[in-house]
Amino acid sequence: MRLVLLGAVLVLGVASAAPAQERPFGTLREQAAIRQEWLRLRLERVLPRVLREHGVDMWIIPMREYNEDPVFSSIVSPTTLAARRRTIYVFCDRGDRGVERIAIGGTSQGGLYTVIRDPDAAIGTAGATRRAAEPFGPEQWRLLRPVLESCAPETIAVNTSHTHAFSDGLTVGEWEQLQEVLGPEYLPRVVRRERLALDFIAERLPEELDVYVRMQELVHELIATAFSSAVITPGETRTDDVVWLLRQRVNDLGLGTWFHPSVSVQRRGVEMSDSVNPIIRRGDVLHVDFGISALGLNTDTQHMGYVLREGEDDAPAGLYAALRNSQRLQDILLEEMEPGRTGNEVLRSTLARMRAEGIDGTMYSHPIGVHGHGAGPLIGLWDRQEGVPGRGDVPIRPNTWFSTELQTTTPVPEWGGQPVRMALEEEAYVDAEGRRHWVLRRQERFHLVR
Repeated sequence: MRLVLLGAVLVLGVASAAPAQERPFGTLREQAAIRQEWLRLRLERVLPRVLREHGVDMWIIPMREYNEDPVFSSIVSPTTLAARRRTIYVFCDRGDRGVERIAIGGTSQGGLYTVIRDPDAAIGTAGATRRAAEPFGPEQWRLLRPVLESCAPETIAVNTSHTHAFSDGLTVGEWEQLQEVLGPEYLPRVVRRERLALDFIAERLPEELDVYVRMQELVHELIATAFSSAVITPGETRTDDVVWLLRQRVNDLGLGTWFHPSVSVQRRGVEMSDSVNPIIRRGDVLHVDFGISALGLNTDTQHMGYVLREGEDDAPAGLYAALRNSQRLQDILLEEMEPGRTGNEVLRSTLARMRAEGIDGTMYSHPIGVHGHGAGPLIGLWDRQEGVPGRGDVPIRPNTWFSTELQTTTPVPEWGGQPVRMALEEEAYVDAEGRRHWVLRRQERFHLVR
């Protein structure tokens, strides 16, 4: 609907759909169909394997509306936006018969789950009184017990973790009620499998990659426009003008973002780290951190720009030498990201090689996908260059995506030896065979404002 203000009268009208060229990933309906197929493949292909890798017979994931488990978006249809009251998702491995998918409450998610509902839910006061008198609590909890008995699992996984947010979705209130249902027979069978949810969320489907490449193409295009004379007039445009242009353009395209973009400036002979919304001037080095969200996926990209001085047709050689140091650190990182190695192992070996080559830099790369700072191993944090206990001890897996986020700082001769920071971030992926690739391509040259 469209709200049109005519004088003091608010008129409700019908808005026409945006033109096709303004919908880079199709209509919402078309996007939902794509995501539904991805969900089917994930539940049929990834879920059984991950359950068996971690020795889990049954995975119980209870949640309530607006307090959803982090795994929620990876197990439901794109049209399911909340858990609706309480839904208990149960996965039961029946061996040769496959993994049974059960939703106690909720919907079938487009036919992908068997739904179990309370047969007394609509029979009035008498039914409510009877339910209250039965064991294992009201509503969905009492329906879980027959599922437990039918599956008869030896191991039951729940999402609790001191280390990984993605694996810690079971709230205290839900856990207390679940323990009552499990009782002395099944409670001893509960096991901690902290990487179960983590690995399931982290793994990406090969079928998702084409869309992700197109997302990266759009991100590169938007950054190239933002860091150009089409947007920036030296001496007039401020950094916040560029930030809000990016936010508005993302909104106009019907897309979202998981963080507010940032644009910063480095300037010869001037300390700019505390500058707020400075005017962009000729000779400035520009940096942007920008990402978009589409089809349940997220991007995270950092590029560098340069505002040409009068008479220049490219950035000075010293700035390109600084940029190449960051590119070299990218090369080392991808070479070290072998599946099976932990994030901390990759961090240590990458930084050791960096220092041996005389490069001054830091590494803070992370997985990406359903979440911007995604499930999987951290490869450093900007303030944890010695490694990240727990979160960095997770091994790299095939079919995962990473934001290669890093920086190097290099003295630039043309700036009188002033150190200049080149912070780059580009999406890469580990394929099924463990090979590493750029999702699209990395930045090789500065974006130039003429």
